[in-house]
Amino acid sequence: MSRKGFFKIEEAFGGSEESAMSAPVPTQPHKDPLLQLVSLQKASGSWRLDEDLAAVLGKTKEEVEKAKPKLVNNEVWASILALIWLHGFKMDAKEEWELLSMKAASWIKAQNAPCQSDCVEAGNKLLGCSVKKEALSL
Repeated sequence: MSRKGFFKIEEAFGGSEESAMSAPVPTQPHKDPLLQLVSLQKASGSWRLDEDLAAVLGKTKEEVEKAKPKLVNNEVWASILALIWLHGFKMDAKEEWELLSMKAASWIKAQNAPCQSDCVEAGNKLLGCSVKKEALSL
């Protein structure tokens, strides 16, 4: 102990300050896309159209924006894409995301968004899926 009642960090952890500072920084573990998508959902039930969502979908933000039907707003489009992705790629984990899917579908319906069928069709094309609008509860 250095002073009465105090000790140096290296004494507590069995090393020196230098070895602690030169220790390798752990790399981030591979993030689960489902958990990323869940964390991106807003309290309202919608998703924002941004780079993070596009990355989960395996696309760039530009690709996602380019495929969006003209008459629909970005949040409705992003939310429909999230639902298509869940139904198209994560059916094995449906129990984990079913409630958030229902919340998103309720939010989309409340927006009275035009061309929901067009959005589902365009979203399926973009993501390489064949999810029916009825499966999304829209």
